[in-house]
Amino acid sequence: MAILWAASVVEKGTSVAIELKILAWSCVLLLVHIFAAGHFKTKQYGPKWNMGARDETLPPLEPVAGRLVRAQANFLETYPIAIVALLGVVLAERTSDLTAIGGWMWLGARIVYLPLYALGVPVVRTLVFMVSLIGLALVLQALLTS
Repeated sequence: MAILWAASVVEKGTSVAIELKILAWSCVLLLVHIFAAGHFKTKQYGPKWNMGARDETLPPLEPVAGRLVRAQANFLETYPIAIVALLGVVLAERTSDLTAIGGWMWLGARIVYLPLYALGVPVVRTLVFMVSLIGLALVLQALLTS
């Protein structure tokens, strides 16, 4: 219901809120996560596994596949927060340059995070994750302050 209302707020011929564009791009990023992890898991376990019921016990994932699965799980842990924050500022009509900057910080950091995790880069990956949280905090601030 809220999504339908948000869509009706954006009148035909006007621009879409940046925060909604960020959400749309985040959907693309989620698909990248899903397909990257799936590709490496299928590479290891084979197409028969991919198309099957996946009931069998399997050996542990190889390092890159395991890191991609964990990166996807990490993305999904904070993704609901980003959805609520970004959609929330649009619905509450609290968008601003700061919410746009925060949203882009979050998305940009999440994009950089994926290859860093896949490559096994320590420390920098954690710093990039912290940048994504700061971006979310900037967006949430617009909803939490009066």
